[in-house]
Amino acid sequence: MIEILPHSFEIKNEEKIILWIEKCIYSINENAEIDCIEYNFCSDDELLKINLEHLSHDTLTDIISFDNSIGEEILSGEIFISIERVKENAQIFNVSFEQELKRVMIHGVLHFLGQKDKTEAQQAQMTQKEEYCLSLWEE
Repeated sequence: MIEILPHSFEIKNEEKIILWIEKCIYSINENAEIDCIEYNFCSDDELLKINLEHLSHDTLTDIISFDNSIGEEILSGEIFISIERVKENAQIFNVSFEQELKRVMIHGVLHFLGQKDKTEAQQAQMTQKEEYCLSLWEE
């Protein structure tokens, strides 16, 4: 089950996005099973508080994911996304808000699938997988 939790931010095409996320997951790992993935949308302040409390990082970020998966087969976890960061990043990268939101949403799932992004090589591979997933979106 993929759940987008209610917040002051309302996501467009929720059902379509959930189906797309599932398609991305199964195209990367056809043996994956989705237990529960929760998306929480919040402000910079809320995400900074989570970052400080749980990761001891005093920095703004667009996404924090808490992976409760069992290996790369049974996916489970919570994803927190700052809508403010997504809006700003969309402007910086000259893409639509919707495109950037999908990129960030799938970024968290890729972590659940075992993708890391600590080194430059891992970041390049993460970007490649994000782009692949974005290519699966059908208008």
